Amino acid sequence: MQTQSLDEIALFLRRLQWTALGLGACWLVWLLAPILSPFAFALILAWLGDPLVDRIERSGRSRNTAVALVFTMMALLVLAGLLILVPLLERQITTLVASLPKYRDWLMVTALPWVERRTGFEITDSLDFTHFAQLVRENWDQAGGVATTMLGYLSRSGSAVLAMVANIALLPVIAFFFLRDWDLLVDRVASLVPRNHLPTVARLARESSDVLGAFLRGQFLVMLVLGVMYGLGLWAVGLDLGILIGLIAGLLTFVPYLGPASGIILGVIAALVQYGDWQHVAGVLAVFGVGQVIESYVLTPKLVGDRIGLHPVAVIFAVLAGGQLFGFLGMLLALPVAAVVNVLLRYAQERYRHSKLYVGESAPDPLADPHLAPTLDDRQE
Repeated sequence: MQTQSLDEIALFLRRLQWTALGLGACWLVWLLAPILSPFAFALILAWLGDPLVDRIERSGRSRNTAVALVFTMMALLVLAGLLILVPLLERQITTLVASLPKYRDWLMVTALPWVERRTGFEITDSLDFTHFAQLVRENWDQAGGVATTMLGYLSRSGSAVLAMVANIALLPVIAFFFLRDWDLLVDRVASLVPRNHLPTVARLARESSDVLGAFLRGQFLVMLVLGVMYGLGLWAVGLDLGILIGLIAGLLTFVPYLGPASGIILGVIAALVQYGDWQHVAGVLAVFGVGQVIESYVLTPKLVGDRIGLHPVAVIFAVLAGGQLFGFLGMLLALPVAAVVNVLLRYAQERYRHSKLYVGESAPDPLADPHLAPTLDDRQE
């Protein structure tokens, strides 16, 4: 009995040490957050590019050659995306700004009176743009003072701007070395794991990589394809802002129903403002209907597969919580941490289902109560 008590005390002390070590690591990350962002982003890039590097390396090329090829390809893709998207988005935003008076007139003359006739609420009187302009003029001096204060703060924060530029310049260098030495880094981390826990840790690491890969690689491609498809479809319908609306809908696709719903709402409003007929509204609905069918039956099964990914609510919470706790670094690390936590929670659930707390000291006889048989079969799986 005394020996058992000593073992329990030793186990408690070990857990207390690991907890203190984890809290100390979080505190250190919080302190170093301003300089860790390029390292975290470079680490994610290296993790994404390592499978392709390994595939090229297996074809007979050296590790340095494979890394150079993959790194050059990633840089060219980013550059090509910027060269295509920046001018395109600039034109779309210019068109949006020029169309704002038309959208305002449609809202005040068509949309709000239609809502008022069917609901009985007086909305137009509460949206007095003349009164709003008067408020802006009255508070312009105060707004100018705030703007002056902000500009002064930015001018005094030259070191912060220089640090941001330095981080951007260091990113490709750090990413290159992480990508080149990725296998060595993984081996060194694996060598620190206690030998009796190595199989379990290796299994959890593989599952975490699969979950994160399913989301980052697969879902990113789904978002990209749908954004292009929606943009081209709305452009073919004839919407001036079709490409901008399509890209917004594609970016929001990772949240179920939010991407297509926002795209449909924005597309229908743009069609009504620009054309004012139901033919173009039907064209917008057709574009998103076809896109949803392609996503459900082609893109998601092929690109994401049946791997268990992250729930959209968990993704949103992780990004917001990471940003609140650690700033931009927390937003970068939110998805990897959420993937690991997701895998650990499933592992904890598995351990719980095999524990005495769940099973009990003696398992019930399924022959005594046939309704218990499915539960026992599920536990054995």
